[in-house]
Amino acid sequence: MFSRRHPFLFFTMIMSVIATSFMLLLIAIVIASSALIKSDFTATRLQSDANIGVVEIVGPIVSSKEVIENIKIFRDKNSIKAIVVRIDSPGGGVGPSQEIYKEILKTRKIKKVIASMGSVAASGGYYAAASCDGIVANPGTITGSIGVIMEYANFQQIVEKIGLSPIVIKSGEYKDIGSPMRDIKENERKLLQNVVNEIHGQFVRDAAKGRNIAVETMSKLADGRIYTGESALSLKLVDRLGNLDDAVEWAGELAGVKGKLKIAYPEEDKSEFLRKLVTSLFKDANISSTISDYFRYVIN
Repeated sequence: MFSRRHPFLFFTMIMSVIATSFMLLLIAIVIASSALIKSDFTATRLQSDANIGVVEIVGPIVSSKEVIENIKIFRDKNSIKAIVVRIDSPGGGVGPSQEIYKEILKTRKIKKVIASMGSVAASGGYYAAASCDGIVANPGTITGSIGVIMEYANFQQIVEKIGLSPIVIKSGEYKDIGSPMRDIKENERKLLQNVVNEIHGQFVRDAAKGRNIAVETMSKLADGRIYTGESALSLKLVDRLGNLDDAVEWAGELAGVKGKLKIAYPEEDKSEFLRKLVTSLFKDANISSTISDYFRYVIN
């Protein structure tokens, strides 16, 4: 009778029971396998005869932590003679890109580092590549985009139409700069433009230093436009055209490796893989965050 009178509530209850059961099943699996994960986990799949380490930068650069950790692993491993940074990224945050840039510069003092560009290595992706000893790109790789952008949407008219009146209490004149609830003031626009210009100047100087190109020359190329790998080669933004294998071979040559080249990739943390899996299964923010916290407690 309840299911007939309240079909929606009945359906919701059934789905909740199913979701809870599935969640408990996953937790049981994790608990059963946690000991195995702890005992068998190794930081890298490093065979004793591997001599070239490959570090991947894939997708938007929102954090430098994993990339830097992987670079350090290969830098400290005596059997690894050179490192290839494989980049397939449209860019991302300024800070993380700069941190990767700095870490590669440190590593170059110890081992040769070659960048291999995939489909896209633009903006922050190029920032990271510029710090390497050399860059290999495919003819059709999209790279460049040497620039900085800051943008946001303004919802003022929508807010006014639905009758909302935002109230802001702030400690300083610029604390709510960039608020989507009002138009930007001219002095605020100038302030933000100065920030963008400053960061752009840092990008240009670092890229010029990494590529051993005059700052004036790099500035002319750094207007935000994108280049193909072929065009980038003619402009000296990259050094060679080729794929990942070509980059590995070049790294081996620079490092003086004799004999067969064998590459090694860092191994993904199994606990992190499980967290990502569960988060993707449970789209609801509260459920996914709760389970993710549980995973962190059980596995780490």
